[in-house]
Amino acid sequence: MVILDHKTREKVALHRYAILSPLIAGTYQGSSNKAFFIEASSRTYEYIDGKDTTYSWYTLERWYRDYQKDGFDGLFPKQRSDANHHRKIDDDIASQIIYLKKEYPRLPATLIRQKLLDNGTIREEDLSLSTINRFIHQHFFSKENTKNKDMRRYERSHINEVWNGDSSVGPYIKLNGKKFRTYIIALVDDASRMVTGVDIFLNDNFVNLMGVIKSAVSRYGKPKLFNFDNGANYRSTQMSLISARLGSTVNYCAPYTPTSKAKIERWFRTMKDQWMSQLHMDDFKSLEELRVSLTAYVQHYNQTIHSSLNGLTPQDRFFQESSLIIRVDEAKIDKIFLLEIERKVSADNVIRIENQDFEVNYRYAGQKLLIRYSPDLSRVFVVDRDTDELSELHLLDKQANATIKRQKVRLTKGE
Repeated sequence: MVILDHKTREKVALHRYAILSPLIAGTYQGSSNKAFFIEASSRTYEYIDGKDTTYSWYTLERWYRDYQKDGFDGLFPKQRSDANHHRKIDDDIASQIIYLKKEYPRLPATLIRQKLLDNGTIREEDLSLSTINRFIHQHFFSKENTKNKDMRRYERSHINEVWNGDSSVGPYIKLNGKKFRTYIIALVDDASRMVTGVDIFLNDNFVNLMGVIKSAVSRYGKPKLFNFDNGANYRSTQMSLISARLGSTVNYCAPYTPTSKAKIERWFRTMKDQWMSQLHMDDFKSLEELRVSLTAYVQHYNQTIHSSLNGLTPQDRFFQESSLIIRVDEAKIDKIFLLEIERKVSADNVIRIENQDFEVNYRYAGQKLLIRYSPDLSRVFVVDRDTDELSELHLLDKQANATIKRQKVRLTKGE
């Protein structure tokens, strides 16, 4: 029995991952894992409902063990299997109470407890009304609202510790007699200044950003941390899911702090001075021609001595620490960079994604399924919520279905 819907469980998993990410990504500088858990337990975190909360060090340690065992999926709140044993408010019960209180602020503790009983989450003797009341009071009324954030500028010493990412307007291009603005999305390694990923598009959106990241990871391994601004393309659940599957962390620059992304902005300025300033709109007949020109410029930039690298080029500096490159298994990359949505199956066994119909096994009719798919919809999968296994779907073929012989129900004599 599912206690929370998938989206809520996913938010809880991402919340837990964000807390553990310095340890998972290897950016924590402390003496031991235990030191991290103790240090992290002293902080206050914003939960998925917007309220502040804290965690004990042993809870954080348990989450980390779950992550080591099952990866990102291990951080999802799990269905309890100890229904016949006494227990107090654990993480899963707490998540459920917080979710109910957020969705229904006027819901009293008596009805919240009854909801837990109806769901089968607790038995009558497991959890008293006073315990729930005390939890609600402590969580919603006793926390101090602290919004102070550490906005210190950082400098990394090694490659693939931080990739700074951003987008910028590119040159205009004429296509079929019409003028279009282009957009350039780039990733710059913090330590080496090497451009690890770049491409040019007619739209500045998350799908194009994901393509740049996927290409960069395939070529240069994964970074410990992505550093982005607060744009909608970057601050999305899809971005959080991809970074979690990679085992990386996402950091978002505080608003009005341009120094937080100085390196990527400095590269865009250099690119515009050295490349864009010499272009003419009529020189390129297609976006692909413009892409070839941009790629050639980036290769030249990466192989040119950089003033801040002590006589090295960005490429030389990057591969000076090639032993630090953490490759991602090619077989896993395609699965990591899948978009994720939920869709309800129609009565005639069809789901629709971006105005395209896909056929689903008849046993799923009327159910809500978790779907992962490639941006171009060439690969679409149903996700098994228990095992995380993928089953591929195919486009609806009405003509083929018209020729399929349906199974008929055969009645025995007397029926």
